[in-house]
Amino acid sequence: MSAAAGNVWGKIKLYSRRKPDYKEFRDPKEIEHSKTLQKNDCYAAIDLGTNSCRLVIAQPTPSSFHVVETFSRITRLGEGIINGNMLSKPAIRRTIAALKVCSAIINEYQPIVRMRFVATAACRRALNCKEFETAVKQNTGLNMEVISSKEEARLAVVGCMPLLNRMIKRALVFDIGGGSTEISLARVTETGKTFIEGFVSLPYGVVTISEAFPGKDMTTLAYDTIVERTQKILQEFEDRYHIREAIRNQEIQIIGTSGTVTVLGAVHLNLPRYNRAAVDGIALSGSDVAKVIRRIKNMGYEGRCKHSCIGKLKADLTMAGCTIIEALCSFWPISEITIADRGIREGILLDMMHHQKNNYFHKGIKRHKLFRKGRYYGTKKSGGD
Repeated sequence: MSAAAGNVWGKIKLYSRRKPDYKEFRDPKEIEHSKTLQKNDCYAAIDLGTNSCRLVIAQPTPSSFHVVETFSRITRLGEGIINGNMLSKPAIRRTIAALKVCSAIINEYQPIVRMRFVATAACRRALNCKEFETAVKQNTGLNMEVISSKEEARLAVVGCMPLLNRMIKRALVFDIGGGSTEISLARVTETGKTFIEGFVSLPYGVVTISEAFPGKDMTTLAYDTIVERTQKILQEFEDRYHIREAIRNQEIQIIGTSGTVTVLGAVHLNLPRYNRAAVDGIALSGSDVAKVIRRIKNMGYEGRCKHSCIGKLKADLTMAGCTIIEALCSFWPISEITIADRGIREGILLDMMHHQKNNYFHKGIKRHKLFRKGRYYGTKKSGGD
């Protein structure tokens, strides 16, 4: 175990710019509607995580939105943060370079109706976050907003809402990030409104885990340590919300969103290369999840590096993410996981397009209104539990 392992609890470049086919936003009616949209009808969302920087530009449609362009780059902003709670100069340089690209792309679509740029766990943790925020503004012109773990959890749920099965009244959404992992319990009421009943934020993600336990292949001891510590936190969540029996009775839909989750879907489907349209929204049984995790473990580091849907940049991170998924699946009797290639960015877009304020976590209220009938976010405070 690395000396940094105790801190996990509290020249890498991947460029991708494309105009994707988001299948659920591209039915014939929506495509026809998009033809009437003007270039200045665009909204922009940036999600700056511990591991990657991601941008999406989209236009609203009657029921959702049409994605115009996306950009993604692995920057590892949180690289080494477990050793001193500071963003390193190389990580800052990589990230600002990526944000300059984001700024240039956004300028191509000006005037943008609304945009929001959020930063998550690495910036929450970094002692030099203010200096980084100033450097970002000076070099890119972008205004960065460091959001709380509560807001991060809420946006992930909102982004995944198109995948909610309305016949199942509750959902457990987990989002494995680079520096933290958010797990949210949501409920859909009889009137179609959705609330977050509760959430827990694990103070670690794939980057901090892989740095705390370095090496090409995570040892069995390290793997089991993460699983055990995760389950201890889950037990506190279970003690408060008592969801094990509901999961056993298939009264709660499990939705996972993260790079690791989508890798599991791609490996399960034996895709020759990653295909979002094939992965987003598919459901894997609990036994399939276990089989895929074993398969990824057995690949070894070199095998994961060579795999077209994993690659060298994700070879260590995927194993770290598998520890959290295995902890979830062994702690709760999960029979199926819906895989989501969506999350915070999509949640930001839906928020902006529905002209709602960002603070849904009112003091003293445990359940929060997020969405109504797939079209509007609630503006009134919800009732008590």
